[in-house]
Amino acid sequence: MTNVTDQTDSGTGVAAARSVAADAPYRSTPEALAEVRAEVRKISDAMTSVIEGKPDVVRTAITVLLAEGHLLIEDVPGVGKTMLAKSLAKSIDCTVRRIQFTPDLLPSDITGVSVFNQDLRDFEFRPGAIFANVVVGDEINRASPKTQSALLESMEEGQVTVDGQTYELHKPFIVMATQNPIEMEGTYPLPEAQLDRFMFNVVIDYLPENDEVEVVRRTTAGKPEAIEPLFTGEDVLRFHDVVRRVPIGEDIVRYAVRLAAASRPGQQGTPDFVNQWVSWGAGLRAAQFLVLGAKARALLAGRAHVNADDVRALVHAVMRHRILINYRAEAEGVSVAKVIDRLLETVERPAK
Repeated sequence: MTNVTDQTDSGTGVAAARSVAADAPYRSTPEALAEVRAEVRKISDAMTSVIEGKPDVVRTAITVLLAEGHLLIEDVPGVGKTMLAKSLAKSIDCTVRRIQFTPDLLPSDITGVSVFNQDLRDFEFRPGAIFANVVVGDEINRASPKTQSALLESMEEGQVTVDGQTYELHKPFIVMATQNPIEMEGTYPLPEAQLDRFMFNVVIDYLPENDEVEVVRRTTAGKPEAIEPLFTGEDVLRFHDVVRRVPIGEDIVRYAVRLAAASRPGQQGTPDFVNQWVSWGAGLRAAQFLVLGAKARALLAGRAHVNADDVRALVHAVMRHRILINYRAEAEGVSVAKVIDRLLETVERPAK
């Protein structure tokens, strides 16, 4: 189908001799943290050159890359959702595919299909669009639930199963999807199981006037400069390893767990406002992603340890798509963002 396109091929444009891409593992965590931070700043500088006025959004997207997660971007049309996803993808010198999700897209277009080869007298597997290091899914909520479900196994386990045969996906494997929440015609809301696979849900709002003027000026004066690949897939895998080795205290881990647990209605110790307004709270993945994201954020900040502020800064991105409010909350004008704000006020933070 024509809605699946290749963006980039792997193996070109990045020097293999850089220390981050060296074959030997890092000798010490402090050295690794400093080295990775210096290298990742190149991604940030490149992306902010094309994503005007959204440094926090860019930083969050890079955090997902470092923490081995998947990213869901949503907001109104024309605010740079697809540009953000494509810019991050192009910064990595590896296989990138863009899928334009449409109602007629089939699961086999994503996972692949077994085709009979007359010369071999046997079936052979032809990989689908999911077999790439970075998959950019544009307007993912335009595909049917059956097609959306084709991503579940791949996003969780890094593999796909077709005709009873399991195939490993390329590593690193990152899905960056966009969706437009204001158009209801021809769209299918993502089920909770699908949403839970995404580490962060990033909302891109309209730009301030001065930033919007700058974007209009630059984009109408000439074509923007393309982002050149800065890292290989091997680099990204090493980033993942370093992030997981960032030290974190048990009190910070417990704080992340308590934030997630406090969002679940009907549990012992759940705040009253959660029982009143929430029909479904965040699961275990929320706490895991809070901790992983906090480690990546600490690395980006140049710190060798995680603090409570790292966790708090990511709560909205991690939990906004994992908390379902009920009819009472909607009738009272209570949003998911307000529930999360109340959680941050209610759950006691660590002393240090």
